Amino acid sequence: MNKLDTALVTSALEDAGFGFTDNVKQADVVLINTCSVRQHAEQRVLSQLGHLKHIKESRPDLVVGVIGCMAQRLGDKLLEHEVVNFVCGPTEIPQIKQLITKTLKEKKKSLAVTEKIRRKPSEQQSQALEEFESAYGIKDESIPAQAFVRVMRGCNNFCSYCVVPYVRGPEVSRRPEAIIEQIRKLADHGVKQVTLLGQTVNSYKYKKGEKTWSLADLLEAATDVEGIEWLRFVTSYPSEEFFDDIMQVMAGSPKVCEYLHMPAQSGSDKILLAMNRNYTAAGYLELLDRARAIVTGITIAGDFIVGFPGETEEDFQATVDLAEKARYKNAFIFKYSPRPGTTADKRLQDTVSAEVKQRRNVELLAVQEKISDELSRDLLGKQVQVLVEGLSKKSHVNIDRDENPQLIGRTSGDWIVVFNGPESSAGKFSQVTIESASPLTLFGRLAEL
Repeated sequence: MNKLDTALVTSALEDAGFGFTDNVKQADVVLINTCSVRQHAEQRVLSQLGHLKHIKESRPDLVVGVIGCMAQRLGDKLLEHEVVNFVCGPTEIPQIKQLITKTLKEKKKSLAVTEKIRRKPSEQQSQALEEFESAYGIKDESIPAQAFVRVMRGCNNFCSYCVVPYVRGPEVSRRPEAIIEQIRKLADHGVKQVTLLGQTVNSYKYKKGEKTWSLADLLEAATDVEGIEWLRFVTSYPSEEFFDDIMQVMAGSPKVCEYLHMPAQSGSDKILLAMNRNYTAAGYLELLDRARAIVTGITIAGDFIVGFPGETEEDFQATVDLAEKARYKNAFIFKYSPRPGTTADKRLQDTVSAEVKQRRNVELLAVQEKISDELSRDLLGKQVQVLVEGLSKKSHVNIDRDENPQLIGRTSGDWIVVFNGPESSAGKFSQVTIESASPLTLFGRLAEL
């Protein structure tokens, strides 16, 4: 979601005549796009502001703006920071050009956040967001031939640990026509893969006349867009509603990638209840069984939080058991971090020590690494289709003295694949034979055509 917001703001500023520099010391304006999901993310922002303070001492006219979730959460408090010139929440980014221009001219501090974030957006605010999304959602070239499209904003789940509903507002689904039109524009600009985004993307719902559109309907409509070859969607909440419909569309269309990212967060029913996650561990695993029964070869990823208030060793072992049964391709594992304003922060004492959180984090990572390693080795010797993203971080490394640079791409199932090939392959599909594997990365050779 933050990558999309960054791409939208980038496009808007380029449209306004701004150019970009890799050197912060040459910049007239510095924007920091922020996340509030974990405390560590906010600490990094404060560290960046400390660094900018030194630059601003010699360049007092430098304009610094903080945008995103942390901006919405802290508002005035963040604006009090001596380095910060303006603060802009995620629902106010259509104002970004005006905020920058005004600050450059008037040298005054500005605040643009939504005062009552849980209230349904006004017609004017919704229209501004829709126009901004549609106008600037077609220029992101950070990864060739790929783009994100937001299908909904906000969240209504109120998981007890999560700050998102308080910084991104209530759940609002975009009109299907606007989404499909944006995908068409992207296809016209050479985009081959579109990822549909939502905080809980599978809860997308838009009533239009007699019909209520679901994510399954949206995916089906998007498959008809000429030029789009792969469709992904993230992130899914474990819910019965429309689940089988979505899986059926995935099974029935070669364009819908056989990949599901659906966080479990815990394997303990006691902890899931405390987290306000509306499912049981058994119910979650049953959804995975259904996904695998409907979509042959589907790969699944998950998320876990360890060290949630009240988590005992027995609760943690239940999470390990779930991970072993789920057999994720990969899982994102986080140590619980209290977020101000959430129910968990207000009502639950952070009882698990930092040392225990760290140990459980390491243990669960080891369990997942073993599973990932087993699954990756199943692909040895197989030929896979890869959408090439570009040069890898080790592009100078050649495999078997191949004269081509090292490239990186992903399969339909979201496996990362590294191989040597012509740089011109970026943004195109390649066939790669897998020759070796690590838990998170496959290594191969361009297949003989």
